[in-house]
Amino acid sequence: MPQPLWVFGYGSLIWNPDFPVAEQRIARATDWHRSFCMRSIHHRGSVAAPGLVLALDHAPGAVCDGVAFRVTPGAEAATLSALRERELISSAYLEITLPLTLADGQQITALAYVIDPDHDQYCGNLPLAEQAQIIATAVGGRGPNRDYLFATADHLASLGIADPDLAWLSTQVRGL
Repeated sequence: MPQPLWVFGYGSLIWNPDFPVAEQRIARATDWHRSFCMRSIHHRGSVAAPGLVLALDHAPGAVCDGVAFRVTPGAEAATLSALRERELISSAYLEITLPLTLADGQQITALAYVIDPDHDQYCGNLPLAEQAQIIATAVGGRGPNRDYLFATADHLASLGIADPDLAWLSTQVRGL
């Protein structure tokens, strides 16, 4: 576990880290793309009607801007346990450490949850229109899939992080 413990948020962790945060900074992961590429059968959908959640999908040459959270010193073990319970619920995510570049150019290493492209919940490259249809109707244990999309898109925009796909999806889903 890197010290200090940094965690990279690119989806719901941006607006709901749910762990004690000492510091947060805009950060960039290189060779990764934020994408609705994971079928959600727990939090934002069900086995019968899966929703979609964001994951980092490996994409050489791509970049993903998000938020690096430095965990409050002394809370590292509890944070790691809580994150594993939340993020590794179905083993579709892999827990890795990623090099990140902070907005000021500083380099750090952070814990991140990325999609396992060999997992059966992986659904990379779904057309955006199909993603919008799924997100508009799916509901899971943490609520409607559309609320997850809206919260993520709104928080990215408030941080000045452009994500044209999420902006388009948000507009489309609001119209459905």
